[in-house]
Amino acid sequence: MNSTVLNPASLALPEALLFAGWAGLAFLAWRWMQSGDWRRLGEPARLNLFLAATVAVLALWQIRTGVKPGLAFHLYGIAVLTMMFGFWRATFAGVLVLAANAAFGKGAWPTLGFDALVTAALPAAVSWMLYRLLERRLPNHFFVYVLGNGFLGGALSVAAIGLVTTAVMAITGSYTPEYLFTHYTPYATLLISWGEAFMSGMAVTVMAVYKPDWLETFDDARYIQNK
Repeated sequence: MNSTVLNPASLALPEALLFAGWAGLAFLAWRWMQSGDWRRLGEPARLNLFLAATVAVLALWQIRTGVKPGLAFHLYGIAVLTMMFGFWRATFAGVLVLAANAAFGKGAWPTLGFDALVTAALPAAVSWMLYRLLERRLPNHFFVYVLGNGFLGGALSVAAIGLVTTAVMAITGSYTPEYLFTHYTPYATLLISWGEAFMSGMAVTVMAVYKPDWLETFDDARYIQNK
């Protein structure tokens, strides 16, 4: 949901959801420490790539618009981060982006936990589960990786955000279902996901061709040489 000056979700969320969001963020923090997924960031080149990608996503999130408080439209880039760094570090990068927004006055600290679950952990989880599903079920082929994880993963991750935001806003009574299904949900789940699909697909394709080492989920031997 991204709490920003344009989109102050803190005005719409009840305290129970805010508490649940912070509890969820605390659980994520505990899992980050347990994941053992951080040693690669000890390499200067890898750390620089992680920080650069996080800043790029932060810049991407500044290009946004909205119709009402709590309802905003923008591209996310979380699917790309997931293909680059895996689920845990992609989620962590998303939380850093949200924290930076809040620190710069473009976000709300009270909703940071809930926003982290909806706009960072959720799209990363969707992208990661799709990646694992394609890995198990489909042939090892370059276009399966690019089209499945880049284009489809990007689209589904953003559609999930739109659907969850719709459900939360309807359940809390912030907006009527009729208003949401007319003015928000079709655009959040179809239009924005279409743009996300192209952005993510192109980014993943370019990296797979020219910088495959930037994608931790991509393996030349598997997807190109079919070994």
